[in-house]
Amino acid sequence: MDDFIAARSQMALSLGFHIIFSCIGMIMPFFMAVSHFKWLKTGNIVYRNVTRAWSRGVAIFFATGAVSGTVLSFELGLLWPEFMKHAGPIFGMPFSLEGTAFFIEAIALGFYLYGWNKFNKWFHWFTGVIVGVSGLASGILVVAANAWMNSPAGFDYVNGQYLNIDPIAAMFNDAWFSQALHMILAALTATGFAVAGVHALMILKRKNVLFHTKAFRIAAVFACAGAILQPLSGDISAKDVAKRQPVKLAAMEAHFKTEEKAALILGGIPDEQHDTVRYALKIPGALSFLAHGDFKTPVTGLDAFPKEEHPPVVITHYAFQVMVGLGMLMLLIAVFYFFTLWRKRKWLEKRWLLKLFTIAIPVGFIAVEAGWTVTEVGRQPWIIYGIMRTRDAVTPMPGIVYSFYIFTAVYVSLSIIVMLLLYRQVKMVGKLYDVS
Repeated sequence: MDDFIAARSQMALSLGFHIIFSCIGMIMPFFMAVSHFKWLKTGNIVYRNVTRAWSRGVAIFFATGAVSGTVLSFELGLLWPEFMKHAGPIFGMPFSLEGTAFFIEAIALGFYLYGWNKFNKWFHWFTGVIVGVSGLASGILVVAANAWMNSPAGFDYVNGQYLNIDPIAAMFNDAWFSQALHMILAALTATGFAVAGVHALMILKRKNVLFHTKAFRIAAVFACAGAILQPLSGDISAKDVAKRQPVKLAAMEAHFKTEEKAALILGGIPDEQHDTVRYALKIPGALSFLAHGDFKTPVTGLDAFPKEEHPPVVITHYAFQVMVGLGMLMLLIAVFYFFTLWRKRKWLEKRWLLKLFTIAIPVGFIAVEAGWTVTEVGRQPWIIYGIMRTRDAVTPMPGIVYSFYIFTAVYVSLSIIVMLLLYRQVKMVGKLYDVS
């Protein structure tokens, strides 16, 4: 492993772990706020207990997200100094605003965790809402910074110089809305299915059934709502990518040749040497429709770009197929669950329904990781799309491979600690939370 690959691997590892922590940290406060609201409105003590349990989970993921996010901010400067030298003054605003949102979230979480029986009950609930809103704002701002890397804006690039910088235009670049919307819904869906699945598992084990049933139904509704809305945001994102980054779309679909009535490819094994896809199911005209809104408009293929500007097609295509496939699976579960709520409520107590959600625990986060892979790998070989190549931005400092090994150990250890803490939280529900 050379230093360039080590730097990319370390960044990928850090982002891969952080995105899980941050997704849960963004969404869980809203679960907590809904449960708290139900307690205040109904007086049902089970909702209070669920709220207390979830608030401890929020605290755990806030802490781990803060640690992993801080590491990422250092890595940007240490691993990619040339990138930060030029890009920092342009897209630094969303990062600085994200820091403000983070501090607001920290203060509100402190009020919430230590405000039980000390504040007005509605003010206390409101601090929990602020935790969620500020966490969501943090996520949107970070995604806006990443979107700038895919859709550079807010400067003029003249003879290698970055001139006429406009931080506002950089932050609200052409990609920020579609990426932020897709990421928020992905976080909602993934976190909802994971939380609902854990509570479904506890119900199957007949442990604190009423407690876990209340928690399950809140999380399941959030998860299923996100899963139903996600394809709409996916369509917006696909059309946006087709317009701004046609080479990325071509890699996502393993679309090697520009053609009219372009077929949508399902599955298959891309063969970059012969510019073809083997064993794929093709739907004629569907890619043209998804990219441009009609079945005849040509879709630009990889043949329209120099080989040295092609993303890694195999990785991008497989990651995209995984993301879409798992998204469709969650959509089917969501439609079935809402149908059950509407017409077949007696099925809500069936073990097979709970097993369905239990199996889906990791599905959302696998889809999130696959989607993030599409976003980042599909942009290669650029770190700033069309402006700066990733290889030109890496640090000249030797020995990055050892840093990669160290950070791998750190993140694996951090993840083990988080899982042990969460396991203890779930195992101790009967003693710590499900009480009168």
